[in-house]
Amino acid sequence: MSIWWSLHLRREAASVPLARRLLLGTMESAGVDPDISYDLSVALTEACANAVEHGGGTANGPSSEAYRVTAYLDGERCRIEVADSGPGFPGGRARPPIRPARGDSEHGRGLCLIHELADHVQIDSGPGRGGAVVSFDKILKWKKDPSLLTA
Repeated sequence: MSIWWSLHLRREAASVPLARRLLLGTMESAGVDPDISYDLSVALTEACANAVEHGGGTANGPSSEAYRVTAYLDGERCRIEVADSGPGFPGGRARPPIRPARGDSEHGRGLCLIHELADHVQIDSGPGRGGAVVSFDKILKWKKDPSLLTA
Protein backbone atom coordinates (compact mmCIF):
# COMPACT_ATOMS: atom_id res chain seq x y z
CA MET A 1 0.00 0.00 0.00
CA SER A 2 1.16 3.50 -0.78
CA ILE A 3 -0.36 6.71 0.64
CA TRP A 4 0.99 10.23 0.12
CA TRP A 5 -0.26 13.61 1.28
CA SER A 6 1.08 17.12 1.62
CA LEU A 7 -0.21 20.09 3.62
CA HIS A 8 0.59 23.77 3.29
CA LEU A 9 -0.08 25.12 6.79
CA ARG A 10 -0.13 28.54 8.41
CA ARG A 11 2.58 29.12 11.00
CA GLU A 12 0.07 29.05 13.84
CA ALA A 13 -0.03 26.80 16.89
CA ALA A 14 -3.46 25.48 15.81
CA SER A 15 -1.90 23.91 12.69
CA VAL A 16 0.19 21.47 14.73
CA PRO A 17 -2.66 19.29 16.06
CA LEU A 18 -4.27 19.35 12.60
CA ALA A 19 -1.17 17.76 11.04
CA ARG A 20 -0.94 15.27 13.91
CA ARG A 21 -4.61 14.21 13.59
CA LEU A 22 -4.27 13.74 9.83
CA LEU A 23 -1.20 11.55 10.33
CA LEU A 24 -2.87 9.49 13.07
CA GLY A 25 -6.02 9.04 10.96
CA THR A 26 -3.96 7.93 7.97
CA MET A 27 -2.01 5.46 10.10
CA GLU A 28 -5.20 4.10 11.70
CA SER A 29 -6.86 3.64 8.30
CA ALA A 30 -3.79 1.90 6.91
CA GLY A 31 -3.62 -0.46 9.88
CA VAL A 32 -0.33 0.72 11.36
CA ASP A 33 0.47 -0.47 14.89
CA PRO A 34 -0.68 2.23 17.38
CA ASP A 35 2.73 2.42 19.12
CA ILE A 36 4.46 3.23 15.83
CA SER A 37 1.72 5.74 14.96
CA TYR A 38 2.16 7.43 18.33
CA ASP A 39 5.96 7.70 17.96
CA LEU A 40 5.63 9.25 14.51
CA SER A 41 2.89 11.63 15.66
CA VAL A 42 5.05 12.93 18.53
CA ALA A 43 8.01 13.41 16.18
CA LEU A 44 5.73 15.23 13.70
CA THR A 45 4.37 17.42 16.50
CA GLU A 46 7.91 18.44 17.49
CA ALA A 47 8.95 19.19 13.89
CA CYS A 48 5.80 21.26 13.28
CA ALA A 49 6.20 23.14 16.56
CA ASN A 50 9.75 24.05 15.51
CA ALA A 51 8.52 25.29 12.12
CA VAL A 52 5.83 27.39 13.80
CA GLU A 53 8.24 28.88 16.33
CA HIS A 54 11.40 29.29 14.24
CA GLY A 55 10.30 29.17 10.59
CA GLY A 56 9.46 32.84 10.21
CA GLY A 57 11.31 35.52 8.28
CA THR A 58 14.22 34.50 6.14
CA ALA A 59 17.68 35.94 6.65
CA ASN A 60 17.50 37.65 3.24
CA GLY A 61 13.82 38.14 2.66
CA PRO A 62 10.31 38.72 3.94
CA SER A 63 8.54 36.74 6.61
CA SER A 64 6.82 33.52 5.60
CA GLU A 65 3.53 32.70 7.23
CA ALA A 66 3.41 29.06 6.11
CA TYR A 67 5.25 25.75 6.28
CA ARG A 68 4.80 22.41 4.52
CA VAL A 69 4.26 18.89 5.87
CA THR A 70 4.52 15.88 3.57
CA ALA A 71 3.98 12.26 4.59
CA TYR A 72 4.63 9.10 2.57
CA LEU A 73 3.50 5.66 3.66
CA ASP A 74 5.14 3.38 1.16
CA GLY A 75 5.39 -0.33 1.76
CA GLU A 76 7.01 -0.94 5.13
CA ARG A 77 8.20 2.63 5.76
CA CYS A 78 6.74 6.02 6.63
CA ARG A 79 8.68 9.15 5.71
CA ILE A 80 7.69 12.59 6.97
CA GLU A 81 9.12 15.94 5.91
CA VAL A 82 8.51 19.34 7.51
CA ALA A 83 9.88 22.35 5.61
CA ASP A 84 9.78 26.02 6.51
CA SER A 85 11.03 29.24 4.93
CA GLY A 86 12.74 30.65 7.97
CA PRO A 87 16.33 31.79 8.40
CA GLY A 88 17.62 28.27 8.96
CA PHE A 89 19.79 27.39 11.90
CA PRO A 90 21.81 29.93 13.91
CA GLY A 91 25.23 30.77 12.58
CA GLY A 92 24.36 29.56 9.07
CA ARG A 93 25.00 25.96 10.06
CA ALA A 94 23.66 23.27 7.75
CA ARG A 95 22.63 21.23 10.81
CA PRO A 96 22.13 22.18 14.43
CA PRO A 97 24.05 20.30 17.10
CA ILE A 98 21.86 17.64 18.68
CA ARG A 99 22.37 17.62 22.41
CA PRO A 100 20.03 16.52 25.16
CA ALA A 101 18.14 19.30 26.90
CA ARG A 102 17.79 19.49 30.64
CA GLY A 103 14.88 17.39 31.92
CA ASP A 104 13.06 20.45 33.28
CA SER A 105 13.56 22.53 30.15
CA GLU A 106 10.50 23.55 28.15
CA HIS A 107 12.53 24.24 24.99
CA GLY A 108 15.32 22.54 23.10
CA ARG A 109 14.12 18.94 23.25
CA GLY A 110 12.32 18.66 19.91
CA LEU A 111 15.15 17.55 17.63
CA CYS A 112 16.46 15.19 20.30
CA LEU A 113 12.98 13.60 20.62
CA ILE A 114 12.70 13.23 16.84
CA HIS A 115 16.06 11.40 16.81
CA GLU A 116 14.87 9.09 19.59
CA LEU A 117 11.52 8.25 17.98
CA ALA A 118 12.49 7.83 14.32
CA ASP A 119 14.78 5.30 12.64
CA HIS A 120 16.52 7.83 10.40
CA VAL A 121 16.58 11.64 10.64
CA GLN A 122 17.91 14.20 8.19
CA ILE A 123 18.04 17.91 9.00
CA ASP A 124 19.04 20.38 6.32
CA SER A 125 19.48 24.11 6.22
CA GLY A 126 22.02 26.14 4.42
CA PRO A 127 22.99 29.14 2.37
CA GLY A 128 20.56 29.76 -0.46
CA ARG A 129 18.22 27.06 0.80
CA GLY A 130 15.80 29.40 2.50
CA GLY A 131 14.66 27.64 5.63
CA ALA A 132 15.04 24.29 7.28
CA VAL A 133 13.86 20.81 6.32
CA VAL A 134 13.45 18.11 8.94
CA SER A 135 12.74 14.69 7.47
CA PHE A 136 12.51 11.41 9.31
CA ASP A 137 11.33 7.89 8.68
CA LYS A 138 10.39 4.78 10.56
CA ILE A 139 9.83 1.14 9.67
CA LEU A 140 6.14 0.33 10.06
CA LYS A 141 4.55 -2.51 12.00
CA TRP A 142 0.97 -3.52 11.32
CA LYS A 143 -2.08 -4.37 13.37
CA LYS A 144 -3.45 -7.85 12.82
CA ASP A 145 -6.76 -6.53 11.43
CA PRO A 146 -6.19 -3.26 9.53
CA SER A 147 -9.44 -1.34 8.94
CA LEU A 148 -8.69 -0.66 5.26
CA LEU A 149 -8.46 -4.36 4.56
CA THR A 150 -11.68 -5.26 6.38
CA ALA A 151 -13.91 -2.45 5.05
